[in-house]
Amino acid sequence: MLTLKTKSVFLLLAVAGLSVAVAWNRGMVDSAGLSPRVGSEAGGMAQAAAALHERSGYIPKSPSDSRVDFEGASDLYAYVQGLRAQETAGDAEALWEVSRVLDYCAAYAADPAGYAADTRTISELKGTSTAAMAAARDRVGKRCARFVPADGFSLSSLRAKRFDAARAGSLAAEAALLAMGEPLSDSNEYKQDLVERVRRSGDPEAYVAISPAMGIAGSGQEAYLGRISGTQYSELAWLLAACRLGNDCSPSGVLMTSYCANGGICSRDSSQDFYLFVLDAGVPRQGADNLNGMVDSLMSDIGVAK
Repeated sequence: MLTLKTKSVFLLLAVAGLSVAVAWNRGMVDSAGLSPRVGSEAGGMAQAAAALHERSGYIPKSPSDSRVDFEGASDLYAYVQGLRAQETAGDAEALWEVSRVLDYCAAYAADPAGYAADTRTISELKGTSTAAMAAARDRVGKRCARFVPADGFSLSSLRAKRFDAARAGSLAAEAALLAMGEPLSDSNEYKQDLVERVRRSGDPEAYVAISPAMGIAGSGQEAYLGRISGTQYSELAWLLAACRLGNDCSPSGVLMTSYCANGGICSRDSSQDFYLFVLDAGVPRQGADNLNGMVDSLMSDIGVAK
């Protein structure tokens, strides 16, 4: 069971038709995933999405060393131990990366045996989407395998780590705190400044971290959150911009894995990256060009190639 009630920031998304209710108790699981398109509609939508993917100019970039380490580490317990000296010294990047592990592994660490049991139950349903979800959960379980409940992966520990990282200078941590509803300052001026700093930074981790605050959660707050905020598409726009900026949006990356493992939002095509997945299954055909336009707008004047 997922005993940690607070989901990853990724689970706050539930946008653009991607969100499908997921709930289970041991021994009773409701399968989840995107409703499949059928027949010629599926082929047509996939081809249209691929064409939009190409027209968007999205070319996966090589992530920074720290992101490579987090995304590629097969043993996140060892990864955290390797960061201990820098974390203790107050290094902003190390504090942020440890907070990412807390977020990613929280559901598993809260109850490893229960997590594994739920994964087995989901895999036994034999559906396409449930198979993908079980595979994603298994990936999380293997990477987080050495963590236990005594490690204290709680909401309060995540919050504290992100406060430490933000105060040490991590922009992504500042953005994540805003998405958690606990910004360093409640003033509208601060929030407006933070959004602009994230936008101009070109930092893909900061874009991902702030994205939940820029969706439906920001509705009615556009005055200080900015033009690309407050709608179901705006949240996705920040995420797709992160993909263009070098975030790992591959089929087995943290973004896709977190959507699928924790929210049951899984691609039925295991070769799809997040960008193509969104354009294929997350938005109606007529909305995809508009969404790519929003991404272009976000990435204007930030000193990086679109």
